[in-house]
Amino acid sequence: MQFTSRQIADLVSGQLLGNPDVVVQRLAKIEEAGVGTISFISNPKYLHHLQSTEASVLIVSNHIELNGHKVPAVVVVDDPYSAFSKLLGLFNQATFTETGIEQPSFVANSAQLGQEVYVGAFAYIGENVVLGDGAKIMQQVYLGKNVKIGPGSILHPGVRVLHDCEIGAGCVIHANVVIGSDGFGFAPQKEGHYEKIAQNGKVIIEDNVEIGANCAIDRATMGATYIRKGVKLDNLVHIAHNVEVGENTVIAAQTGVSGSTRIDKQCVIAGQVGFAGHVYVAPGSQIGGQTGVTRSLNEPGQKWNGTPVMKYMDSQRTSNLIRKLPDFEKRILQLEKFFNELNPTTPHND
Repeated sequence: MQFTSRQIADLVSGQLLGNPDVVVQRLAKIEEAGVGTISFISNPKYLHHLQSTEASVLIVSNHIELNGHKVPAVVVVDDPYSAFSKLLGLFNQATFTETGIEQPSFVANSAQLGQEVYVGAFAYIGENVVLGDGAKIMQQVYLGKNVKIGPGSILHPGVRVLHDCEIGAGCVIHANVVIGSDGFGFAPQKEGHYEKIAQNGKVIIEDNVEIGANCAIDRATMGATYIRKGVKLDNLVHIAHNVEVGENTVIAAQTGVSGSTRIDKQCVIAGQVGFAGHVYVAPGSQIGGQTGVTRSLNEPGQKWNGTPVMKYMDSQRTSNLIRKLPDFEKRILQLEKFFNELNPTTPHND
């Protein structure tokens, strides 16, 4: 896939300086860019690369001075990072242009495939599966009966979507994700063992969701586990049964969300956060890494941290006090010694 500098400027609504006919075939970091590549500078600390880079096209901010640069074509924009992200998406789409059904693979007679669908080798498309127009089902993907995949969604190799689950339009599901595994439901018995509770619900993933590699999203006991539109999950995230993750929420790696928790919209959740079951997280919440969310967070737009969870500034003060505990202990022992020397007959513990 290749673009001219003029086409790139049009795509990102930028101002073109220099040669309008320079051709680029790939994207690169500024320090690694060579002839035929496009790169960008968003952070001023990378400005020194202007004099040495061999990039053919460079996207820069309108706040950057370009005196003496050697780049054949420069595209000036308000936000270079967002502009470059858009180009990354376009180049990425170009790698998924295949259509048709590779062999060997299995597609049930009752499955409904839209136009320009791709099914990779060794994929399994079960009974009554529906694939929207332009859906890409890569190699070794399993789709159980009654699964629905929306238009333009991409399921990378090894994804498993079990029966009755639904994925919306424009979603990206990365390798080895499991959607619709049984929720962790077991009833303790008086004899001391556990009886499995049947998990009869499903998972519903709305439009424009991206799910990182090796995530697991459990089906509901009854009803549905919901991943609302625009959600982004990092690798190795676990979403338990009957959870709801609100729209445009982002969750970083190794976070675990226990059953029936509801996370509202536009939350930002860092890595290794643990959620107790049946809690609520208000919209716009920001939760720091390794936080233990043991209760509901009902105040919108707040920052949280620590285990058990507390307001971010309270957590910082607590951490600061914990760091000072050795000094406090030393001072207490010195005061105790001083007091005992003043009052030698006062009983004390050794």
